[in-house]
Amino acid sequence: MTNNLEKATFAGGCFWCMVEPFDERPGIKEVISGYTGGTVENPTYEQVCSNTTGHVEAVQITYDPTIFSYNELVDLYWQQIDPTDAGGQFHDRGDSYKTAIFYHNDKQKEIAEKSKEELQNSGKFKKPIVTKIMEAKPFYPAEEEHQYYYKKNHFHYKTYKKGSGREQFIKDNWQKQYNKKELKEQLTPMQYFVTQESGTEQPFHNEYWDHNEEGIYVDIVSGEVLFSSKDKFDANCGWPSFTKPVINQQITEHLDTSHGRIRTEVRSKDGDSHLGHVFDDGPIEQGGLRYCINSAALKFIKKEDMEKEGYGNYLYLFD
Repeated sequence: MTNNLEKATFAGGCFWCMVEPFDERPGIKEVISGYTGGTVENPTYEQVCSNTTGHVEAVQITYDPTIFSYNELVDLYWQQIDPTDAGGQFHDRGDSYKTAIFYHNDKQKEIAEKSKEELQNSGKFKKPIVTKIMEAKPFYPAEEEHQYYYKKNHFHYKTYKKGSGREQFIKDNWQKQYNKKELKEQLTPMQYFVTQESGTEQPFHNEYWDHNEEGIYVDIVSGEVLFSSKDKFDANCGWPSFTKPVINQQITEHLDTSHGRIRTEVRSKDGDSHLGHVFDDGPIEQGGLRYCINSAALKFIKKEDMEKEGYGNYLYLFD
């Protein structure tokens, strides 16, 4: 991977919220928060926020294009922002919070401009797409307390992302909405019961509880990658159990007080499918978590079928 690394730079408003979407994905080595686009060398957070430096808050991504392409990065970038807002992003106003794609070569410029044009012509937004596409300038890493903020200050980050309006905007404008009637026709009764009605299938009487083939488990509704056989273990509970998801961002957690108990429900991010629950009684040496998942929420893709099924960039999991 290290022989093919390239850089991508995106400004999408508050850089706290722009790290998590890219971090820990296949081929992504590093996501750094920082400042770029201005004239002041090594600016401070306070200077940039004063809107006098010409800099914007941005993230610089080091990635392997043979695993995660620049096209995919740009597509993912659009899905984090309001590209029609010329005055900042959500509750964060001012020049330092404006959006921009900073290209590092002609190929990136071509991809970004084409993507912007396609988004404008798609009719998704009634207002013009105002995100600028500019040649990359010197990038200055932000102070250490701003790096990977979503990990260091998880509760405040989640509160901030929700309170700023970004989270709701993404859900309303970028998250695919599934038709319940159509899903009822596409899914089996048990798959619908589990994913759409937060049901639970019987332990020891489901498809994957003792399944041991190499491959990945994807959401039965959206097809998003959720778990890998490399992280599956026998918890003797009767349901498929995993120590972690492939990509943490594809799993959302929710308080569940049903049945007189306090549990943490897990759902898929894109499909919003109920998957199961996560507990803290997993293998200590592997982080201590146990994702207890309903088989009916999953579709298994064999390792040898991943390429033809469109999941070839996840084969790195088995290297």
